[in-house]
Amino acid sequence: MADRYPTAPAQDGCKEYKALSRRHFLSLSAATLVTALGPAWLPRVVLADEDDSERDVMVSIFLRGGADSLSLCVPFAEADYYKLRPTLALPRPDSGSPFAVSDLDGFFGLSPALMPLLEPYQAGDLLFVHACGSNDPTRSHFDAMYFMEVGQPQPPASLATGWLGRHLQTTAPTLQDGLIRAVGINHSLQRTLIGGPRSVAAPEPANYGLDGDPDSSAERLAAIEVMYAAAEDPLRLNARNTIRTIELLQQIGFDSYQPAGGAIYPEDEFGQALRSTAALIKAQVGVEAIAIDLGGWDTHEMQAPQEGLMALVMRSLAEGLAAFYRDLEGDSVGNVITTTMSEFGRNAIENGSLGTDHGHGGLMMVLGKSVAGGRVLTRWPGLAPDQLYEGQDLKVTIDYRDVLTEIVTKRLRNPDFRNVFPDANYQPIDHGVITG
Repeated sequence: MADRYPTAPAQDGCKEYKALSRRHFLSLSAATLVTALGPAWLPRVVLADEDDSERDVMVSIFLRGGADSLSLCVPFAEADYYKLRPTLALPRPDSGSPFAVSDLDGFFGLSPALMPLLEPYQAGDLLFVHACGSNDPTRSHFDAMYFMEVGQPQPPASLATGWLGRHLQTTAPTLQDGLIRAVGINHSLQRTLIGGPRSVAAPEPANYGLDGDPDSSAERLAAIEVMYAAAEDPLRLNARNTIRTIELLQQIGFDSYQPAGGAIYPEDEFGQALRSTAALIKAQVGVEAIAIDLGGWDTHEMQAPQEGLMALVMRSLAEGLAAFYRDLEGDSVGNVITTTMSEFGRNAIENGSLGTDHGHGGLMMVLGKSVAGGRVLTRWPGLAPDQLYEGQDLKVTIDYRDVLTEIVTKRLRNPDFRNVFPDANYQPIDHGVITG
């Protein structure tokens, strides 16, 4: 079952989760290999007019491994939370503990590891969407990621394109002659973007370009152009576009990008991916969507959200997003919307290894100037024994597609959500995620 849905690589966790990192190199399609090139830390090389489009740039972050929503946004006013997690529960705001959560709204609290996110939350630009996810019952990483990235629970195995890729298919580019509409910061294109025109993968954006001696790069590019000049399309066109992309990016001093607003990006891969994303957006070269992965959420053992493994991953997430927020704020870049989601949450009941097993209901975050933030959006189902999904998990009460549909229609200006989320039985609900 799992092999039907190859997806992006992951890091630590169960055997199924670890298998992803061994397989993802084999999932590159011929099209991805031809176009697996992407820009990196671009300064302002403006190819589009400032008012060229009213669409937001979409930044899609996937927390791979099943992020524990009950540690990310803690229901400290729910007594059953502490009964279910006598070891892993984060203390109440008034506990006096150094690991106490920060009160968000009198019911939910923010983990200390996520404290950098308090700034955009208090500014009204960050929304937490709790008890959110896919209604598919699977507990398989492979299947759950596949379903969420293609945008349809239990889709046919033949559905290969991603929801964001189909959005790009059904909209005109913001920059007609732009070389790149979407970038996946990964070895292979994330399934979320598959199917999108002019979508490329860039595993190491700072080292973008041809392998080999950089001093001979121009000569080798010229040789490639001659080699493919007599070929038929689409091979000739792909080669030409690749050369044009490389030549454009070779004009850029990648290391010269200076974040605005005093933002300091973490030196880890996630922080640097967001630094690249901010620079790419400001370059205005026609990119409309960026996909980024952050792994390490499959915490079956020693989860330790206070100061252990999960706390480290949460801190990486928060520090990277906070720097990205300050950077865009510093340059008054408002037409960007960022989401995080994970394939499922964790079991509400801690296990005997001081961790949590695969669960159901999760958490989304939505960040941007157009977001109705500064709150926790939820239809809270409760954590009492008779309120848990299958007697063990947080229920899903908000379909993650509802959040994305609002973004697609209101901020990406695409009314054709039926092609983006091709489930005839799906009826979206507007939850007021977007202002106005």
